[in-house]
Amino acid sequence: MTTGGARGHRAAAAEAADLPADRRPRPGAVSIGPRGSSVFEDAVHEAGGELVPLGPDTRGLIWLSYRDVAGLEAALAEHPGIEWVQLPWAGVDAFSGVLEAHRDRALPLWTSAKGAYAEPVAEHALVLLLSLLRVVPSRVLASTWQTEQRGISLYGRHVVIVGAGGIARELVRLLAPFEVRVTIVRRTADPVEGVERTVSVDLLDEVLPTADVVVVAAAATPGTARLFDARRLALLPSRAVFVNVARGSLVDTDALVAAVRADRLWGVGLDVTDPEPLPDGHPLWRDPRVVVTPHQADTPEMTAPLLAGRIRHNVRALAGEGHFVGVVDPVVGY
Repeated sequence: MTTGGARGHRAAAAEAADLPADRRPRPGAVSIGPRGSSVFEDAVHEAGGELVPLGPDTRGLIWLSYRDVAGLEAALAEHPGIEWVQLPWAGVDAFSGVLEAHRDRALPLWTSAKGAYAEPVAEHALVLLLSLLRVVPSRVLASTWQTEQRGISLYGRHVVIVGAGGIARELVRLLAPFEVRVTIVRRTADPVEGVERTVSVDLLDEVLPTADVVVVAAAATPGTARLFDARRLALLPSRAVFVNVARGSLVDTDALVAAVRADRLWGVGLDVTDPEPLPDGHPLWRDPRVVVTPHQADTPEMTAPLLAGRIRHNVRALAGEGHFVGVVDPVVGY
């Protein structure tokens, strides 16, 4: 739903890739698969692109399905002239197999929506962490007046954000009014503007014991699988809030359940789970310290205009007008 004058979400500023000559797709027509969409077809036309059915003339392919990986693999095999593929989400873990198969090839160039959905996902992370600090799940489940005085203020707390992409940077901006201390944990210790401290992932164990809030916003790769296991969860203070808006694979779910049952965490907020969907009857459902949302930090209503913007930009780049954004490195997996 939109109203007159509504700001709407904006894509985070994405880094443009200055590609070597052998990785620059040749200009040409664009196709959309596995099925069309008027929103994204309009985006191609608005960018001055030529839209054609998938076939021998296709140079760029906009793939809108996160589930039909086999269809994408078949399209690439059948149409070797495809030199650019736009993927629909920020995370590309579902396409890890096809990316791996092309990791040693200069083309096709892969781009994702990374950075485009930063605002809605960061907004959702803020909703989760505030609701947990203020014990909203317990209040919602209550059927009688609760007399116990409970709740933690966010002001001045230490927030550890794992990841340094668009979601992390937008969350830093949203947290600024609360005057929190922010530590970013990333692959390297390269500083992130606006935060107190940036550390490499090998120092994660050092910062966790002082965290009031942990937000997981890193890419899902083989190197981040179960990054938060029983040992790391045990490093967190008992009044810490743990939020995951990245991928469920970054967290050992059984260890998380054990930590909640043992009262070793104040609250847990998950928009992603492992397994996903979270099965009916799972212990994380209905726990008064846990909020689970069904991977809807960014709904189609929110993401469609943002992805359309990414498509317009990259269709122009295919024509030689500027640089591609959201470029994926098949080797590192994001």
